[in-house]
Amino acid sequence: MNLEGQDYKLFENYKDGFDLEELTEKMTDYFLPYDYIVGDWSYGKLRLKGFYKKDNKDCKKLNDFTYYKEYIENNCAYDCRFFVIEKLVE
Repeated sequence: MNLEGQDYKLFENYKDGFDLEELTEKMTDYFLPYDYIVGDWSYGKLRLKGFYKKDNKDCKKLNDFTYYKEYIENNCAYDCRFFVIEKLVE
């Protein structure tokens, strides 16, 4: 899929959380630097959070993709629908 001129692939789709139309509405160039974007659903609203691969110079524990499951467990609604997209690099 192409969002904001960048190609992505669906990495994970828990409980059928992926909705391309909603993602397209929420996606902005703010998320372009990130290697992964997690989208989770809370009260019918899609929330997005960017993460980096560990070897990215901008990676910190707060946005390290290694910890995305912890982010979902600690910062998202219990057992919520979510998805992860991964940036495709040529």
